[in-house]
Amino acid sequence: MKLIRRYLPLVLAGAFCVPFASAQSTFDVNVGFGAVSDSKATTGVDNTTLATCVNGSSTTCISTPSLSGFMLGIGGNLMLWKHFGVGAEVSLEPGKQDYINLPVAGTGLTSDKIQSRTTFYDFNGIVVPVRSKKASLQLSGGIGGMNLKFYESQSATTALTGSQSFNQYFGSSNHFQVHGGVGVQIYLTDHFFIRPQFDVHYVHNLNQFGRSTPIEAKVWVGYSFGGQ
Repeated sequence: MKLIRRYLPLVLAGAFCVPFASAQSTFDVNVGFGAVSDSKATTGVDNTTLATCVNGSSTTCISTPSLSGFMLGIGGNLMLWKHFGVGAEVSLEPGKQDYINLPVAGTGLTSDKIQSRTTFYDFNGIVVPVRSKKASLQLSGGIGGMNLKFYESQSATTALTGSQSFNQYFGSSNHFQVHGGVGVQIYLTDHFFIRPQFDVHYVHNLNQFGRSTPIEAKVWVGYSFGGQ
């Protein structure tokens, strides 16, 4: 949520440019719902040292999961010309995904695990090669970042307190990423639209998952200010 608060003003700042653009300019604000996916890494994590290890090399080397989760997005596009514009978006996992289980023997805990949460943010150029009153094809590309936050989640049961759960921030990993997307914006009215969109992120030095190219599929719902 901090990333949304940080970058949303940059997205919305474009709205103030609309009055100064031509009559054909539009400013779109939208929210998106979808999923992200990436394969599991070929290496694992040692659950005692948290160092990278070769899967199957020891009993403490734990295989890490694939990336698969629900994504929530928020963004905006400023079309300064009929076929060209700029935009920005933030896409994040609202929930956390289990990453690895840690040993609990002798700790008094019933479970101890590391969880992850993924966020993408990017700033794009937009090309609209095909456009009509009711629909348009949008091609977008740009640069941004991927942020992986990790949390330690613990649970314990005692006679004194009963069952308890604890969750705390553990650390984060930031990566530069290049983004490309294709979507079809379909107008339900003169201003309201939906946009199914497919995105590919090339993430530099991404070793927490199996590929450097996580993919997203989302449906954006939004509103256009200005003429079409």
